[in-house]
Amino acid sequence: MTRSVWKGPFVDGYLLKKAEKARQSARNDVIKTWSRRSTILPQFVGLTFGVHNGQKFIPVLVTENMVGHKLGEFSPTRQFHGHTAVGGGSGDRKAKREGAGA
Repeated sequence: MTRSVWKGPFVDGYLLKKAEKARQSARNDVIKTWSRRSTILPQFVGLTFGVHNGQKFIPVLVTENMVGHKLGEFSPTRQFHGHTAVGGGSGDRKAKREGAGA
């Protein structure tokens, strides 16, 4: 279920303050945040956020196309290593590598 329109988009208060402060200063620093649930507002365009993915901060440069999305959408939390089950997995890659060298 989505958020009510009358409530408006959710943004953590501290994040909004940090963004306004970064806007007023001409420096282009990375704003570190753990708030993956915050919605990207038009005021954030051009700023760089370091969004935490559970392990490290992923730098996200906000563009106009991102407005309305959540910060967490641009910082993946899982890394895909490939399928290892039926249909060829890491064993196939190893066989191809050895075959190419011989």
